[in-house]
Amino acid sequence: MLVILALAAYLSLWPVPIHAVNWQAPVAPGYVGVHAPNSKLTGRHHILLQGEQGPEHIVFGPDGKLYTAVASGKILRMDADGGAQEVFATTGGRSLGLAFDAQGNLIAADAVKGLLSIAPDGKVNLLSNSVDGHAIRFTNAVVVASTGKIYFTESSTRFTAADWGSTLAAATLDVMEQSATGRVLEYDPATQATRIVAYGLSLANGIALSADEQTLLMAESGRYRVWKIAAQAAQLDVAQPSEQASVLLDNLPGYPDNLMRGLDGKLWLGLAGQRNELDAMDQKPFLRQMMLRIPQALWPLPKPYGHVMAFTEDGQIVADLQDPSGTSPLTTGITETRTCLYLQAADGKSLDWLER
Repeated sequence: MLVILALAAYLSLWPVPIHAVNWQAPVAPGYVGVHAPNSKLTGRHHILLQGEQGPEHIVFGPDGKLYTAVASGKILRMDADGGAQEVFATTGGRSLGLAFDAQGNLIAADAVKGLLSIAPDGKVNLLSNSVDGHAIRFTNAVVVASTGKIYFTESSTRFTAADWGSTLAAATLDVMEQSATGRVLEYDPATQATRIVAYGLSLANGIALSADEQTLLMAESGRYRVWKIAAQAAQLDVAQPSEQASVLLDNLPGYPDNLMRGLDGKLWLGLAGQRNELDAMDQKPFLRQMMLRIPQALWPLPKPYGHVMAFTEDGQIVADLQDPSGTSPLTTGITETRTCLYLQAADGKSLDWLER
């Protein structure tokens, strides 16, 4: 009886890092309609990364080379076929999003260091790690406008990779808490100022610009949706009705991650794992807190399931590729060329690609 009481006290009272709140999870649609199960993401080719892993984001530079950020904090550069691999730069953090500016600098959204600019010679410069006098804690994705302005996401103001050992651990805590502290930020190189575009997002993630650059498309991982947010918005609370923000894609079957502009007007979105038991605990914050009192190996992490999709700016889904085998790495997105689809993955041990 004493052992049972001690266990009950531990599961009920032991301090945990989250202060879980109620939220309303939509009923999961399952894999039906345009998301009907398929195996179009199987049969991938592999580019080994010399012992590195986690090609979270992939971009091509003005030099025609492929650039990818890996878990060690390095940014690798290579030919399109994986040849001539080299370390382009080391940030000392974990870059999650990459984009090139008009001057040929690689802009990196580093979860640990903040918003970085990496010169063509590999020199790393800090652009921004604070806004309104407060530290930016979990930089995630980035896109550069033709004006030079840089838009990026801060996944959470509550949890950081530096504090919790990895971006996955920090993201898991944020989704379990559901306090929705994620933000969209803008950095203006002309003034070196950072401002808040929008806030109130549950694990703000991938970001892209509309063709006319008036609208930001943003993946909200913790609520399974993609937003359209006016680029000129300021201090916009997305929880409040506004003409400057609307949901474009809602109730997705997995956790939306990176957004990447593809060819022919489409946008690619990665779904980082299937939805899970957390939906059933949306109105039970106590249970979510209790989950953190058991070993981390038993946390309700997304089930492995390779899944990427493409859609147009009006929300029409035009491609859906899946790998239901459970062997796919944690899919975060797609980088598209005329001949290949490169698979972005948070934990992949190789850089995978498919022939078009």
